[in-house]
Amino acid sequence: MSTIKEILTRRPVMATIRVTVPAGAAKPGQQLSPALGQYRLNMMAFCKDFNARTQKFKPDTPMTVTITAFKDNTFEFTVKSPPVSWYLKKATGVESGSSRPGHVVASKLSVRHVYEIAKLKQSDPYCQYMPLESICKSVIGTANSMGIKIVKDLD
Repeated sequence: MSTIKEILTRRPVMATIRVTVPAGAAKPGQQLSPALGQYRLNMMAFCKDFNARTQKFKPDTPMTVTITAFKDNTFEFTVKSPPVSWYLKKATGVESGSSRPGHVVASKLSVRHVYEIAKLKQSDPYCQYMPLESICKSVIGTANSMGIKIVKDLD
């Protein structure tokens, strides 16, 4: 139950924006201007904060950002780790998944790689309370949909 102070200090939300931006490379331009500009958000402030938060990642790592825009032209944002498909492509060395998953195998991946990807994804805010086994099953499902076969050990 919310207290009266919490209700009075809540800021009305104008929009929730989801964008994918390369780590450490946010700059006002093609991708961010249309998304943030229409809500009159300070793009330079976002770029500085985002680049500072993602400097530990390798450049050009796609980061998913959820920006909450408030009616007083302020914002908050959360940064998620790269998508599972990006990790799978990096681990297997393929450019894209199979055009016919289930029929054509694009690549193979060991269970150990799946476990490592799941450990990385566990740091995401929405996954931190999920059991590691569930995250592993999700990674395996994504791999199957991309035509990547999971094997016990790579030969």
